[in-house]
Amino acid sequence: QVDLVESGGGEVQAGGSLRLSCVASGYRTCMAWFRQAPGKGREGVGSVNNAFGETYYVDSVKGRFTISRDNAKNTLYLQMSSLKPEDTGMYYCAAVGHCRVDDIRAADFTSWGQGTQVTVSS
Repeated sequence: QVDLVESGGGEVQAGGSLRLSCVASGYRTCMAWFRQAPGKGREGVGSVNNAFGETYYVDSVKGRFTISRDNAKNTLYLQMSSLKPEDTGMYYCAAVGHCRVDDIRAADFTSWGQGTQVTVSS
């Protein structure tokens, strides 16, 4: 397992942008972002395979969110643009040894951060 610390959350108006960061204490091949809205389950946002640089996004964020990484700093980023009120939630960084190719499931991940809150107002 690795320790993960997220930052960058906040409140923004619809249509705005935010960038989240996740600093990891070590390397894991697969890192991902999840989110959880009040009263709802945790859903995947996207993932990156650090070995190949391949990314995966769920349909609801494609074209609006971008995952990037700085391996030298063991830092994962989530650039969020064109934010919508339905993007509101607690955002979590997660890590595991390997990524699924075309899917992202919370149960696969063994390391989790504490979360950072994103609130999008209309």
